[in-house]
Amino acid sequence: MINLFVKTEPQKKWMQKLYEKETKFKNTSVQTDEFSIFPKDNIQDLIDMGYSSITLPKAYGGEGLGVYEMILFQETLASFDENTALSIGWNFGVVGDIFEQKLWKQKDLESFSKEVLNGALTNRSVSEAQTGSPTRGGRPGTNAVKKDGYWEISGRKSFTTASPVLTYFLTSAWIEEKQKVGFFLLHKDLEGLSIDETWDVISMKGTASHDLVLQNVKVDESKLVELPDVPKGGKFNGWLLHIPACYLGIAQAARDYAVHFANTHSPNSLNGPISQLPNVQQLLGEIDLALTQARHLIYSVAEAYDDESRRGYLTNEVGVVKHTVTNSAITIVDKAMRIVGAKSLQRGNPLQRYYRNVRAGLHNPPADDMTIRNLALSAIEQKKSKALF
Repeated sequence: MINLFVKTEPQKKWMQKLYEKETKFKNTSVQTDEFSIFPKDNIQDLIDMGYSSITLPKAYGGEGLGVYEMILFQETLASFDENTALSIGWNFGVVGDIFEQKLWKQKDLESFSKEVLNGALTNRSVSEAQTGSPTRGGRPGTNAVKKDGYWEISGRKSFTTASPVLTYFLTSAWIEEKQKVGFFLLHKDLEGLSIDETWDVISMKGTASHDLVLQNVKVDESKLVELPDVPKGGKFNGWLLHIPACYLGIAQAARDYAVHFANTHSPNSLNGPISQLPNVQQLLGEIDLALTQARHLIYSVAEAYDDESRRGYLTNEVGVVKHTVTNSAITIVDKAMRIVGAKSLQRGNPLQRYYRNVRAGLHNPPADDMTIRNLALSAIEQKKSKALF
């Protein structure tokens, strides 16, 4: 089904590279989940093939691939191993957004791009236990105080996905003297920076989304790389579509397992596999219907986002995609389990892993209630257009 969305030679090239890792990544996914192991080897494989820098613009030495390609590759990768996909996906989102929006000074972008090309990984560290999701506007408890030519930063951040391999933590902090939230680029080797291994969950166990602990971390004043005048608030950029792409990949993997099971499982009460049963066919048809709808939605929005002439017309579409795809993925996995039956709950069955992991999507931004509220507010505040074009 996904081949329908492969349109260019660079896309084909990278899809082929990813499929060369399919067997390895699928084989290690069981241990990753069972023992909550971060898939370092998988991430290193991706870095070695240059995958981690593909969203870096060509002007900075990257391949300049857009949101559409990111979704195409991330969905595929997630169907092999969802922990690997979500972990590398956050790096894509940060790099893509920073360079697309030119959020930093030119010299900082040039310096950072060289590190990205050399395999450096980064993620934003914004969530905190007391503030909850940063998308809801809470002020960070992490504080930055300016002293003699440097900043001193203290605080604790939650949900720092891929923490064992991150080179940089793009960390939000409240700057009292400016009465603003700023973002600091913190290198992993800074004194006072440590990782507290707090990640103890039943979903996405291998993402190592531990706490980042900052104890009087001192950095040069130039490491304050972002000081936005207006926080982004509820507006979500297209690079966040790596999130629903991951859960779409999980749904595809669940679907493939259910189809294989239906075609090969033959109880002695039947003269053939259960795929001949009307109720099984109904479930399989509903699964593919939901997959088709979700996939066309996410790729349509990604294509519009990559087109600068259309990007400005997008409003709540990114949130709609995340809401629709994530909830569809949950439904798809549920129906796959209904086809397989009680065997789907066995620890050795991949469906029980998909069932746990796909639900994590509900807690990634933006939350469902925010998406629905934003749609309502947009409808209420919408003004009549003077012209169609």
